Amino acid sequence: MEQRLVQFVLMVCFILMQVSITYSKGIIIAEKGKTDAKILVSQQSGNFEKLAAEDLAKYIERMTGAKPEIISSQQEISTALLRKDIPVFIIGTLAIKENPQLQIKLDAVKKKNPVLRADAIVIKTEGNRIFLAGSNDESHYFAVAELLRRWGCRFFMQTEFGECVPEYSRLILDQIDYAYAPPFEVRKYWLSWYGDATGQAQFMRLNMMNNEVVPSGHALAKYTKDIAPGGDPFKVPISERSTAEHVAAKIEKDYAAGKRISLGMEDGLYTSDSTKDKELMALQWDKYFLTPSMTDAFMEFYNNVADILMKKYPESKAKIGFLAYSNMTLPPVRDIVAKEPLVAYLAPIDIDPIHGMDDPESPPRQEYKDMLYKWAKVMQGRVVIYDYDQGMLVWRDIPNPSIASIRQDIKHYRNAGILGIDTESRGAFATTFINLYIRGRLMWNPDEDVKKLIDEFYPAFYGPMAKPMSQYWNAIFKAWEETIVTEHEYFIAPAIYTEDLVKFLEKKLIEAEKIAEKISTKKQKTRNENLYLERMKFTRLGFEVLKNYMAMVKEASTNCDYAKAVSYGEKGLAAREQLTAMNGIFTTYKRIGEHGYAWWPGEVQQYRELLALIDGTKGTLIKKLPLEWAFIRDPENIGIKERYYDCAIALTYWNKNSSSFTIKTRKDYPAKTWEIVKTNLYLQAQGIRRKDRQADIGYGWYRTEIELEDSDLQGNIHIMFPGIFNECWLYINGREVAHRENYKGLWWLNDYRFQWDIDLTGTLKPGKNTIALRIHNPHHFAGMFRRPFIYRTE
Repeated sequence: MEQRLVQFVLMVCFILMQVSITYSKGIIIAEKGKTDAKILVSQQSGNFEKLAAEDLAKYIERMTGAKPEIISSQQEISTALLRKDIPVFIIGTLAIKENPQLQIKLDAVKKKNPVLRADAIVIKTEGNRIFLAGSNDESHYFAVAELLRRWGCRFFMQTEFGECVPEYSRLILDQIDYAYAPPFEVRKYWLSWYGDATGQAQFMRLNMMNNEVVPSGHALAKYTKDIAPGGDPFKVPISERSTAEHVAAKIEKDYAAGKRISLGMEDGLYTSDSTKDKELMALQWDKYFLTPSMTDAFMEFYNNVADILMKKYPESKAKIGFLAYSNMTLPPVRDIVAKEPLVAYLAPIDIDPIHGMDDPESPPRQEYKDMLYKWAKVMQGRVVIYDYDQGMLVWRDIPNPSIASIRQDIKHYRNAGILGIDTESRGAFATTFINLYIRGRLMWNPDEDVKKLIDEFYPAFYGPMAKPMSQYWNAIFKAWEETIVTEHEYFIAPAIYTEDLVKFLEKKLIEAEKIAEKISTKKQKTRNENLYLERMKFTRLGFEVLKNYMAMVKEASTNCDYAKAVSYGEKGLAAREQLTAMNGIFTTYKRIGEHGYAWWPGEVQQYRELLALIDGTKGTLIKKLPLEWAFIRDPENIGIKERYYDCAIALTYWNKNSSSFTIKTRKDYPAKTWEIVKTNLYLQAQGIRRKDRQADIGYGWYRTEIELEDSDLQGNIHIMFPGIFNECWLYINGREVAHRENYKGLWWLNDYRFQWDIDLTGTLKPGKNTIALRIHNPHHFAGMFRRPFIYRTE
C-alpha cells in the first residue's frame, strides 16, 4: 500500500512538473521575474547563431526581468536535453542535429536554385523544447527574430531609441510549427553620405535583412583609364570588342578565383565617338537624362566581357555586377539575354520616388514598371533594385516617407522574380522615420499588411500618446501618398507641407505633449515610459525643423521678406542641432558637411544675399512683382507667332470655370487658354501638367503688368527672379530683352540658387509695363518658385 502511495505521489509530481511549464497549451518561459529556461547553442556555432542565443536571452530578460542561461558545453547540453520540466531553446545547427525533420522543412520552403543564397527559417515546439533554426548562419538568427516578433518585440529604428519591447509578468510561447522562406535573396540597405551606422547591424538582423551583395558601384574607369580618349572615362568606345578584351584581361585573375567583381559605370553621362556605339545609341532617346541611351552599347560590352571569361573559366562561380543607372537605366532595345555571371543593379535615380508603380498619377512610375519587367527578362531575374529610401536626394531633414511606393512596388519585384533590393539610405531617421522598418518587413514578406504594421507602431512607439501621434503621422503619410508631384528635391516641400497641414500637425503634437506631461511628472518611470518621453522630444524637435523651414520658404517665396526668411531658417537650423545632439542617427549633415547653395545653410545664405539687394546694402527694393500671373500653355510652340508676349489676355474661361478644376484635373485645362498661376510654387505642383499627367510641359508663357513712377526708374534697375527653372526669354513691353541660354536642361546640373538677374536699365517706362516670360520645360520642374521683384543697385 505504501509503495503504491509513493508511486502515486511521484506520478503527481511528474504531472505537476509538466503542468508548471505549460499554460493553455503553451510553454511558460518566465513568470514573476524568474525563469528556469535554458538556451542551447553548439560550441561550433557560427557568429550569427551565437548572437541569436545572446539576443534571445537579452530580450527575454528585458520583457520579463529574468534572463535564461545560455549553455554551449556538450556535457551541459546533454544534461539539459534530458530535462522535461524546464523550457529548452535549441538554436541553429544543434536544433537541426537534434531534430533532423527541421532540415526537411527548410528544404521544402527555401528557394530552389538560388543565384546568391537561399534564406529560410523554421520554428517548432515539441513538449518543452523550442527549436529555432535556419538554412544558413544568418537565418538561424532570423528564426529567433521571428520568435521575438511573435512576442510583440518591434525594432523600428537603429539603436535602443527605436526598440519597443513589451513587459510581461508571465511570458508564454504557444505551440508552433512554422517554416518560411522570403522570395528575395538580397534584402538590405547601406548608409551613404556617411550616415551614422550606430545600431545598424542589429537593426538589420532583427528585421531579417542580410548583407548579401554583388559589388556594382562605380568602378569601370579604373579598368578603362588607359584606353579612354583624352583620359575621359565617359567617352570609352564601350561596345567595341577590343574594350571588352582589355577589361576582361584586367579582371581575369579575380574571375578565375570565383570572386564578385564590379564593372559599374561611373557617375555621369556617357557618350562616344565610336561608330558602333553611335549606331547602338541611335536606337533610343533617354528622356530622363535628355541624351541617347547607352544601354545597348553597355550590354554588348558586358556580354562580351562575360563571354570571354566564361570560355576561359567555365567552372568559375564569379559574378560581375553593374549599374543600370544614368543613361543606361532604360532596358535595351534589342532582344538581348545577359550572360549568366552578370547581375544588374537597377538604380532609377531620376524616376518619381514618391508614388508606386500602379498609381495613375505617376506616368514615370508606370514607365519604371515596364523597365523593371524588361530588365528582369534580359537578366533572367538577376536584378537587384538599387533604390533610395530618402527619395528627395537633397532634402531638409523634414519627414520624407517612401512607404507609398514600396508597398505597391514590392509585389512587382516579387512577380518579376528578381534577386532583391539594396536600398541606399542616409539613415537620417528624422527624415526617413519608419521607412527602413517597413522596407525590411516587406523585403522579408511582400504580403505584410502595411496598414497593420503602421497601426501597431503608434502604441508601441508612443504609448499613451498613440492616438494624437497616429493622427500626426498619418496626416504626413497621406499628404505624400495623395500628392500629384513626381519630382524630387526640396523644391516640392511647399506642395506637400501646406500651411493647413503644418497647423494640423502642431495641434496634434500639442495634444500628445499634454498627455506626456502626466508621465514626465511621475517619480518612478519604467524604461518604456522614459523612451516615450524621448520620442516625444524627438517629434517636437523634428516638428520645429519642419515648421521653421516651411515658414522660411513662405517668407522668401511668397512675401520677399528675406529678413524673416533668414530668421526662420536660423531657428530651424538650431532645432536641427538639438535633434542631432539627441542621437546621431537622426540626421546626416554633421558627417557629410554642407557646402554650397544646395544645402539648407546655403539656402539661408542665399536669402541673406537677396536681402542685401533690397535693404540698402547692395540695392533697394522698388517693387515686388505680383504673386499671381496669367499663364498660357504653348505645347505647339506658337506663342511668338501669336504674340503671347503682348496680345490681349482673355481670362473669361478661367473666371467662369477655374473653380471646377482640382489640382488633379487641372491637367485637362485647355491649352492655348489663359489661366492664373502663382509665382511661389513651380508649375507642376499647381497642377500644370500634360493631359497624360507627364511633367514635361514644353513651352509656356507668364504675363503680368506693373505700374512704375518716374522715381522708380532712377539709377540701375534690375529684375530678379530669385527662383526659376528652365531656359527662359524675358519680354518687356513687347520686346525680347533677355535670354537665359546657359541654363542646362537637367536641372540638377545648374547653380542651386536658380536665380536669374537681368539689368533692365533704360528698358522700363513710367506708367504701365507689360512683362512676359517664356519658358521651355523639357524635364521635371517648370517655371518660377520664388516671387520676383524689381530693385535698384547701389
